[in-house]
Amino acid sequence: MMKKKKVLVKPVKEPATDRTESVYQERLQRHIDELKWLYMELYDNQEFFDSLLENLKLFYEQRKPDLKRQDQKREQNPGWYRRNGMLGMMLYVDQFASDLNGVRKKLDYIKRCNVNYVHLMPLLDTVEGRSDGGYAVADFRKVQDKLGTMEDLEKLADECRREGISLCLDFVMNHTSEDHEWAKRARAGEKEYQDRYFFFDNYSMPAMYEKTVPQVFPTTAPGNFTWLPERQEFVMTTFYPYQWDLNYRNPVVFNEMVYNFLYLANRGIDVLRIDAVPYIWKQIGTNCRNLPQVHTIVRMMRMIGEIVCPGIVLLGEVVMEPDKVAPYFGTVEKPECHMLYNVTTMATTWHTVATRDVRLLKRQMEIISSLPSDYTFLNYLRCHDDIGWGLDYPLLENWGMLQVPHKKYLNDYFTGRLEGSVSRGELYNEDFVTGDARFCATTASMCGVEKAGFEQSEAAMGAAIQTDVMLHAYMLFLSGIPMLYSGDEIGQVNDYTYKDDPNKAADSRYIHRGKFMWELVENIDKPETVQGRLFARLARLEEIRAKEKVFDASAGFWILETWDDAVLGLVRESNDEKLIGLFNFSEEPRLAWIDEKDGLYEDLLTGNEWAASAVRVDGHGFYWLKRKKGETAEK
Repeated sequence: MMKKKKVLVKPVKEPATDRTESVYQERLQRHIDELKWLYMELYDNQEFFDSLLENLKLFYEQRKPDLKRQDQKREQNPGWYRRNGMLGMMLYVDQFASDLNGVRKKLDYIKRCNVNYVHLMPLLDTVEGRSDGGYAVADFRKVQDKLGTMEDLEKLADECRREGISLCLDFVMNHTSEDHEWAKRARAGEKEYQDRYFFFDNYSMPAMYEKTVPQVFPTTAPGNFTWLPERQEFVMTTFYPYQWDLNYRNPVVFNEMVYNFLYLANRGIDVLRIDAVPYIWKQIGTNCRNLPQVHTIVRMMRMIGEIVCPGIVLLGEVVMEPDKVAPYFGTVEKPECHMLYNVTTMATTWHTVATRDVRLLKRQMEIISSLPSDYTFLNYLRCHDDIGWGLDYPLLENWGMLQVPHKKYLNDYFTGRLEGSVSRGELYNEDFVTGDARFCATTASMCGVEKAGFEQSEAAMGAAIQTDVMLHAYMLFLSGIPMLYSGDEIGQVNDYTYKDDPNKAADSRYIHRGKFMWELVENIDKPETVQGRLFARLARLEEIRAKEKVFDASAGFWILETWDDAVLGLVRESNDEKLIGLFNFSEEPRLAWIDEKDGLYEDLLTGNEWAASAVRVDGHGFYWLKRKKGETAEK
């Protein structure tokens, strides 16, 4: 029988009051029956469940008074993170401002960017050279030395809270670093810790897994197991050899990871991005993806959050096709994640840029518009990761775009190999046998800013900035929460210096993870510069979005047919407000053949008014057209 792991949590010094006790008990009673049923379904262990409840109470008591007040306020407004003014930015602490205290000193700039939700990319303790960008965590309760301390993180969270900025942090669920204490003790042969991973003394069981489990990185990290010669054993490593998969069949793993999750929440983190969620339950004979037990675990995490710290939000990273993503929202009655990454739409958007064909993107928007309005996606043009071309190829083949040649076309287009392409970037995980590859670059470099700057072409730069702004206008229009990638607001281009660092040279994703160029920020008030032109136009869009209630995540959202395969038409509607978005993915002027007979429309950027009928849209142009109240269009 496994030993019960007891976690000692220092209680908060503030004495518990009858009111705080009753609040906790009310929350617990709302969820206790379902939580126990699900826990017993997975583990059938009353002792470990009792230990879990004991520690949940301790974490609640440890939560600071101002966090408890925020929890109660957000309980009264559960859609607080879905409001129209919410705008996120993801950034690497070291690249943005050296360390956590540096980020705290840059909050004024973040606020000037109209950002009120900051995602700090992985910053927990890891080992240089074996970190996978910080996703191989060696200690879930320690910040990397070069970035500061856990106290610095808490100070930043406190300051953000005072400034009305929500803080997001990655919580890596599927695995730990091989340098984690558990892994070190497992490597030393301690059975209790080996049971927290997947250890095998011969290859028979791994061979059974390999029959059905796909490889994540077949080129750079083939297979799903790593041989440990000093132990003469195999350990499961789905991603990289230094990332050991956790065994969630063991209740110790679930309980301890919940405690780590709550520890971070109690440091003041508002949004926890749970990483690689679909992979966390392993079962022989399956692909070890999206198994029912995964949803049980996420549902329990959602309930535990609502019991201990209901002010936090769970953001799920589910890099899957649309029909696999939506289930991670759960149901209205039994919700799981509050938000999910809109990964497929990001890839489809860049496919649309390269093909000037919006048909696949329209299909993506149709899927999103068919989902319940409570489902909230986090939308972005670029992020820290590469772009994988996981598109709907059966549908594309109907339009003459076959998978292998189309992937090659996309990669050739975005690396600038195709004549007429303005994009610059590099391939990632290129498979020289199959020809498959992913792609890396910044938004600005993909839009042509890098090429235009190199060629010193004003005309090309104007076109590149226009493309960049149009894509941001489209992203800001989508249903959900928009997320900027730090540096995009100033048109930062690819950073090729990563090749000079031995720890980064083999990973082309660092091309878009370069140092934030603060010297470019000095130009944002100079309208003649690239930064001034881009920053001002994005700021205008962000300010409009924050003011207009029709951008709230609860607004209705659907496709508007434009009868032109280069122009995407979208509609947002809330109460009696209606907004039309038109986005031209071609460099040539196009006519959007719409004919809305419900009144005059105002262009929110210029204030001009006209009927929403046969609208001419310039090359890579766009419109946000809001219906005027109480007026009718001329016949």
